[in-house]
Amino acid sequence: MRDRQRLPLQIAVALMVLGGCTPTTVNQASEEAAIRAVESEYMSAFNAHDPDRLVAIHAPDALVMISNSPLASGSGAIRSSFADFFKTGSPQLTFSPTRIDVASPTVATDYGTYTLTLNTPQGTVTDRGNYTTVWHKINGQWRIAVDAPVSITPLPMPGATAMAVPMGPPDILMIANSGLGWQDFTPPGFNPGMKLAVITGDPSKPGAYTLRLQFPTGYRFPVHWHPGAENLTVVSGTFQLGMGNTADWSALKNYGPGDYIYIPPRHAHFGGSASTGPSVIQLHGMGPFQVIVGPPTS
Repeated sequence: MRDRQRLPLQIAVALMVLGGCTPTTVNQASEEAAIRAVESEYMSAFNAHDPDRLVAIHAPDALVMISNSPLASGSGAIRSSFADFFKTGSPQLTFSPTRIDVASPTVATDYGTYTLTLNTPQGTVTDRGNYTTVWHKINGQWRIAVDAPVSITPLPMPGATAMAVPMGPPDILMIANSGLGWQDFTPPGFNPGMKLAVITGDPSKPGAYTLRLQFPTGYRFPVHWHPGAENLTVVSGTFQLGMGNTADWSALKNYGPGDYIYIPPRHAHFGGSASTGPSVIQLHGMGPFQVIVGPPTS
């Protein structure tokens, strides 16, 4: 009898447990609308160049992964990334979600396309791409946990920046040395450490180009050649160069600021920077600019 009296209580407890295991339903339409509202705030904050409003839309431990840029992790890094980006070019952003999936009451994913425009002294630069965003609901509000835009606009070549524009009519162009965009440049077969900044033109395409190469102290580059001619001017430091199909480091010659060297097409050379300090050279010629390690074949 005592067991029978306890039976209703056991049934009630079991029903409560089963009720707790029932999947929570998600109103896809209303949650999607809430995410779209946050996206609208994101676009408004971005185009107002307001990093604080943008940070508020991200989770405290959010990750932002932008093409060709370092990973930004956490509120401080994300704010700095936006603030630095807004200092130049007056960027403007539009984007459109292709699909929003609300996987649970607290997790959703979103992907779509974007267009970013940036003003430069040479005109407007446009970048287009796709993005994927992971959303977490925190204290009842959807916040960005991971944001990963991926550019589909091809880079001209490693080291090219928005400052690099095709050389056209003889308009006046002045680029400050402090405004050059240096990036790592490591062709196959070369040691890391060299940097490149494109000044004008697109070295990866046919046409005129001007670029600079920076070598750290004591840097050595191997025997290589170029399909086109090189016009080389030393900008700073002591640049070292040797000619020939085999690297004879004792045959290197020193060249200083203002020295000019013409290297014919398919003419093998090697060299680097002296042990006394780094050096910078400027190259101009007709693209495409290609670096081919080893002596030229017949």
